[in-house]
Amino acid sequence: MGIVAGVVTESAPGERRVAVVPSALTVLNKTGAQILMEPGAGAASGFPDSEYTDKGVKLASSRAQVFADSDVILQVRSLGANPETGADDLRLMRSGQVVIGFGEPLTAGDAARALAERQVSYLAMELMPRITRAQSMDALSSMATIAGYKAVLIAADSLNRMFPMLMTAAGTIAPARVLVIGAGVAGLQAIATARRLGAVVSGYDIRAAVKEQIESLGARFVVLNVEAAGAEDKGGYAKAMDEEFYRRQREAMAGVLAEQQVVITTAAVPGRKAPVLITRDMMQRMLPGSVIVDIAAERGGNCEVTQPGKVVELNGVRVFGPVNLPSSIPYHASQMYAKNILTFLKFMLNKEGNLTLNREDEIVKETLVTHGGEVVHPRVRELLGLPEMQAVGQEK
Repeated sequence: MGIVAGVVTESAPGERRVAVVPSALTVLNKTGAQILMEPGAGAASGFPDSEYTDKGVKLASSRAQVFADSDVILQVRSLGANPETGADDLRLMRSGQVVIGFGEPLTAGDAARALAERQVSYLAMELMPRITRAQSMDALSSMATIAGYKAVLIAADSLNRMFPMLMTAAGTIAPARVLVIGAGVAGLQAIATARRLGAVVSGYDIRAAVKEQIESLGARFVVLNVEAAGAEDKGGYAKAMDEEFYRRQREAMAGVLAEQQVVITTAAVPGRKAPVLITRDMMQRMLPGSVIVDIAAERGGNCEVTQPGKVVELNGVRVFGPVNLPSSIPYHASQMYAKNILTFLKFMLNKEGNLTLNREDEIVKETLVTHGGEVVHPRVRELLGLPEMQAVGQEK
């Protein structure tokens, strides 16, 4: 008999995703794992209960039963990523239970401490290492794909002109000019989407190595001649640079911005405040009616005037600070996330269908935040001012 994995309705305000969708359940075939779900958990994403029960999912009588009868809880937003209502589930968790989901462990240290005190083993999806073995579990990249796509749709809907060039009886309509700052997963998807809509697209990134990727999508790579050695960490994520670098970057970027009608900013560093790339002064040079969509709004924003969840207007330029963009396309966001989290779960199941935490494996080691009543992740321990721990191995 395998483990029981529980799925609950996401309780974070405005969250419409669900951790598991019916089509992804094939990942667990032959593992013996069973899914126990809170009724209606997938409704906001477009997945009725009947689709789950047709796939063998058992419906619980309540949320409390899911926590009581499950060995593992699968969530989109666990405690740290749900500060408004996440604590309500703490009392339902039991010692030895495993929780997997997004949890902002590099900023929400108190949540990690609370989970440790509850004797819960917590694995954070956003800490998944960017290595070949973990590509199919990389939920951050999946959600960034959604965010990059949706950011361009927001811009296209809000701009005072159309994106494509059109030859009409009333004359030729020039295409919109779009600049995407940051060529990670979100940025590349934004470039591809803006190109599909017919815009003239440019892309910029402090990592010169992404030039080929930007140009392969039909965009122009912007060269600012600003040195950025060591701009990428060993996990493939952007590293924070010093303020002097960002100052020189802003000076070089100002002239480029003046030529654009749309700017999509995507620069974020895990666990850190997003760097300010566009200042008020730089915005003064942009044409009235231009639009900035700041995907990094939840991290403080790449634009000086960004306010999370709001639209700010300055000299005729509107700055959008959208939050939780993946939740705005919940069907496909849930589909992608479910594949990621179930593949991760399957990776940790042994031949008998029981979950084993091999803490010597890089994937488990990098994602495991709490275990055995302690915060075990080195970076989170450092955040909380805790001393280093001795190395450990495999545990059940």
